[in-house]
Amino acid sequence: MTTTTNPRLTPEEVEHYKTEGYVIPKGKVFADDKFEALSDYFDEKLAAWPKDERPEQMDTPHFADPKLLDWALAPEVVDLVEPLLGPDIILFSTHFICKPQGDGRRVPWHEDSAYWRRMLDPMEVATVWLAIDPSTKKNGCMYVIPRTHNTGKMGFSDYEGVDVTKSVFDTEIVKSQRKDELAVPCELQRNQCSLHDARTQHGSPPNTSDMRRCGWTLRFIPASSKLNEDYHDRHLMYMARGKNLLNQPMADPTKSYAHINELRRQLGVKAH
Repeated sequence: MTTTTNPRLTPEEVEHYKTEGYVIPKGKVFADDKFEALSDYFDEKLAAWPKDERPEQMDTPHFADPKLLDWALAPEVVDLVEPLLGPDIILFSTHFICKPQGDGRRVPWHEDSAYWRRMLDPMEVATVWLAIDPSTKKNGCMYVIPRTHNTGKMGFSDYEGVDVTKSVFDTEIVKSQRKDELAVPCELQRNQCSLHDARTQHGSPPNTSDMRRCGWTLRFIPASSKLNEDYHDRHLMYMARGKNLLNQPMADPTKSYAHINELRRQLGVKAH
């Protein structure tokens, strides 16, 4: 786990991320063969997914399936976040958000930080949103509202309930604290990615098209961020690069922790 000398973001892209709260880097994340292996592997996981559970809710799949860490901890991914987080990096979480064609549910406007406010201190998370499928305006791509990561709310807006039969989550940022007219679509081709700060407001419309839309979110934190000890029994973290600065417990990347996902289901932990 060495520090990269060839970060994959340009200085201009790093500045855009810091100023706007997101960035869409140029180029592909993986070599074509490595990406196709991931895409095929996801299709196998989707085929085995319980038919009575929504495919948008494939949260923390890597806990039970260490094979996914071949991609999540790959240098091609970690090199993207090192310019943003520094050389000591932890994989915090992953989540497949797969919107099926025709009836893919909308993702309400939210900040990732709102779901983790009791878990992490400080709240510094960079998400790599990797497109497994093309993600376009037609099939419900993610939209971000720029510069919302450094407003007075700092990632902790007020929320209200929404129709859970039509949405991935059951709450949404109140409209008075959003500026929807400023939203920017993050359109991506397969094997491209966007990056966003955990405090940036974002969401996506439903997928009513004839094309599936799947993205894999890979969330990283600097090793200087601390996981609340109350969550050690239900949340795992993996060393991605550098030093474990706070000597926090790290999961074994060769081991399956299927029991953790089962515990999360029993506790009603919401997917994110």
